[in-house]
Amino acid sequence: MIKLSNSYFKDLPRYPTKAIQFGDGNFLRAFVDWQIQQMNKKGLFEGGVTIVQSLPTGRVGQLAEQDYLFTVLLEGKSHGENIQTHEIISSVNTGINPYENYDAYLRLAEDENVRFIFSNTTEAGIAYHEGDALSDRPPVSFPAKLTALLYERFKAGKKGFYIIPCELIEDNGKHLKNIVLRYADEWKLGEAFTVWLESENTFCSSLVDRIVPGYPKERAEALWKEWGYEDTMIAKAEPFLIWVIEGPRELEEELPLKKAGLNVVVTDHLKPYRDRKVYLLNGPHTTMACLARLAGIKTVGELMDDPDFYRFIDREMYEEIIPSLDLPKEELTSYAAEIQERFKNPFMEHELDSIALNSVSKFQARLLPTLKKYIERFHKIPMRISLALSGLLVIYGKQDHTLARAIDLPDVLTTFENAYKTDHYVKAILANESLWGEDLTKIDGLLEQVHKGIKLIKNEGARKAVQMANEEELSFEK
Repeated sequence: MIKLSNSYFKDLPRYPTKAIQFGDGNFLRAFVDWQIQQMNKKGLFEGGVTIVQSLPTGRVGQLAEQDYLFTVLLEGKSHGENIQTHEIISSVNTGINPYENYDAYLRLAEDENVRFIFSNTTEAGIAYHEGDALSDRPPVSFPAKLTALLYERFKAGKKGFYIIPCELIEDNGKHLKNIVLRYADEWKLGEAFTVWLESENTFCSSLVDRIVPGYPKERAEALWKEWGYEDTMIAKAEPFLIWVIEGPRELEEELPLKKAGLNVVVTDHLKPYRDRKVYLLNGPHTTMACLARLAGIKTVGELMDDPDFYRFIDREMYEEIIPSLDLPKEELTSYAAEIQERFKNPFMEHELDSIALNSVSKFQARLLPTLKKYIERFHKIPMRISLALSGLLVIYGKQDHTLARAIDLPDVLTTFENAYKTDHYVKAILANESLWGEDLTKIDGLLEQVHKGIKLIKNEGARKAVQMANEEELSFEK
């Protein structure tokens, strides 16, 4: 069988690079690169992408073997109808591994055609890393790498960029900009560079929404046979997507996604969109990864077919998350029903292991704000969210659990490992402000309830704990 490459697909259109993309994972390829392809097909953008590998281990080499071609497989329901389509994406021109060729990475700054920078380095990626230096090749953190690139751009006398991060943290554009400015100050890059950063670059916060479960490994060979070519970089996704970008109106002309018929909103107020999506879609996802894996459940679809866990997630959404949000209830319940339909997508095998990546930072961003708001309003701890936290501590404490493993940054795993060796594991972890942004032991009653959840999961199993929550047997008044 032929391998997907330019040798056999010579007529696929290619355009000059107009965007740099930090991240080579399934999400960006099925979200950003797919949308750029849709604009190109309508003659609205005529631009390609250069991918920068954001971690020492990545997929740029694999993509290079296929001449940066890959297939996006869309499967799901749209307006009540089943959708099953596939498309070879040719919007990625090349890729660079800065860990192997840092000079090539810095040379990206010289290309005047490049106007956009996109990123998805997970919630943990937009973070300051102490010790990063301009002389590092490359620096450790994504913001430091970006600062080095922007400095090269400034020295070359070129225009700045529209910088649009896709990481699911609040105010991701503003947060990224603040870290870049911090590096610029620490590295003493000069006032002129800071002025250029502020005046010539537009950091846009954004919210992304498309479920991308990744590579369909169990069906891959059947799909190759059906399509007539082998592709080891297939990215499967649902048809639904929305991209909300907080930025200037002229962005709609520079990046004509909406003109291409895509569900993209450019707004000056992102927060209502973000709260609805992050807490009602991503929050339950993180709960699933913290609990369902401990019961041997492997996918979102499998969970939605499980009476115990479906009831648990349904009640988390309607009884803990929705009452904590400052949006019209009717709008939230309608959105929640839509999300559950997406969770039940019969074509999706969204693996909980993939959702579990960096669960600590995800819990902080997706569930902790809801937990605090719920306590503020109802003066008791939300049992389902707190049980998810108990499940997280069970997984991260042992780190070799037979059913679920911790998948996170090395320093995070080391923090848990060291605390687990002590006699005060739970207290030490909940009090660690570097993990959660605050001392969680100061939340009255949370330490006790997390302790109870951990004991129940260890002694009776995650399913029994979920069943007890479903029967309202885990509630604690403050």
